[in-house]
Amino acid sequence: MLNDISGDLIWKVVQGELDKGNKPATVNRYLALIRCLMRMARDEWQWIDTFPKIRLLCGEVERDRWLNREDANRLIAACPTHLAAIVRYALATGCRAREIADLEWNRVDLERQTAWLDQTKNGTPRGVPLNSDAVAVLEEQVGKHPRYCFTYNGKPIRWELTNSAWHTALRKAGIEDFRFHDLRHTWASWHRQAGTSCDELKDLGGWKSRVMVDRYAKYATEHLTVAAARIENGRGGNVIHLPTFSTRRKEQRAS
Repeated sequence: MLNDISGDLIWKVVQGELDKGNKPATVNRYLALIRCLMRMARDEWQWIDTFPKIRLLCGEVERDRWLNREDANRLIAACPTHLAAIVRYALATGCRAREIADLEWNRVDLERQTAWLDQTKNGTPRGVPLNSDAVAVLEEQVGKHPRYCFTYNGKPIRWELTNSAWHTALRKAGIEDFRFHDLRHTWASWHRQAGTSCDELKDLGGWKSRVMVDRYAKYATEHLTVAAARIENGRGGNVIHLPTFSTRRKEQRAS
């Protein structure tokens, strides 16, 4: 029963997973799922009044996996037509797999270049601005299905996108250790490298706070260009020469 789930029981689950050799990142996925289900049981289903505080483990290494343009183009070329369209749209919008597969035509306005998502990871509906790349992908899908934008053989996509077709495309493209969700990381990394601010990226990606967005700050260095140029060759005149103890001793001996 849900009421029987205690902090001690959750800790036993954690210890069991760690004893199996699972890393903190894997265990945290389990904990996040348990926490989500417990929160829904309390707030939406009203099956319980409270549940124990569930903290994620420390020591999780932040995943930093993204593609450059050449790798991305190679992946798209290796994908079957339906999957290539989805990958292109993900790279253009940063949308998650389920947000793409569930996108319906009644939530797309190609003239205003906007799509509206009613089902998002954080539960908050949001609008997605469509750049020319995203619009081009959607225009190619017009007429294939009366309701859903992305389909396979005329039917809605109801399975996990990282199936055999995905893994086959990765193998053909020579890309290793890459998940579909890493396309979202790639999109965000490209934006920061192009000069998109963290605040703009937060709104574009639908994050509720900047905590998840700040991880991409390292990809933008244009604001440090002036600072880096201060010690370039030929600009040494701007550097103040401070005498050290050894130079002072030499000057004293010379006098």
